Amino acid sequence: MENDIYLSIIIPAYNEEDRIVMTLDQTAAYLARQAYRSEILVVSDGSSDDTGRVVNGYTSNEKTAIRFLEYFPNRGKGYAVRYGMCRGSGKYIMFMDADYSVPIEAVEPALDQLAGGFDAAIASRALPESNVVYHQNFFRELSAKLYTFIQNTYLGFNYPDTQCGFKIFTRGAAHDLFAQQRLDSVIFDPEILWLAKRGGYRVAQFPVDWTHMEDSRIQYDNLRKSLFVFQELFRIKSLH
Repeated sequence: MENDIYLSIIIPAYNEEDRIVMTLDQTAAYLARQAYRSEILVVSDGSSDDTGRVVNGYTSNEKTAIRFLEYFPNRGKGYAVRYGMCRGSGKYIMFMDADYSVPIEAVEPALDQLAGGFDAAIASRALPESNVVYHQNFFRELSAKLYTFIQNTYLGFNYPDTQCGFKIFTRGAAHDLFAQQRLDSVIFDPEILWLAKRGGYRVAQFPVDWTHMEDSRIQYDNLRKSLFVFQELFRIKSLH
């Protein structure tokens, strides 16, 4: 029977029992207002808290299925996203962060881009039309600009923001690209975009309202962790 799920939403989660509630509340309420069928897949990346209990407390309905996927041990955000993206069954498959830094309504211009012929659409905080409601600290924003310059030079593309955790793909593109992904860290985003470039996929960018959330589960607050980011970046070409 032909799959009639229109949109799959993947939410990677590591110890998100406190923040996942608002994200699921807002996302499920939005999907309830849509005419299409959808699914939400929360992927627990080896969580040690009650993320699973919280997610399993939500009830699926005929319009939106809510599923909890889990594995152990913790493997990294990139692994969690890949795990979910390869299991999404919708016509369009996206991932979003558990902290709800980008409202789910941002999916609407993204879906318009895919309906117009693009294979993927990525949120960008760096576009002029975007609105950063609450910024990261100055050092982190400066570091991000340096990283982006090095990344784009090395990988040969010109994305002003690859790390915003809100990206959507056609099912064919998602299953192809994420099956090829090798990095388990947060640097999976440029890897996917590099694979998309190599594979001839069309990628659009769209503006978003974005709010920096404190208490990030991903911290690069010392030299060793910062160097790890670049080590991962420079592995992309050799891995493929």
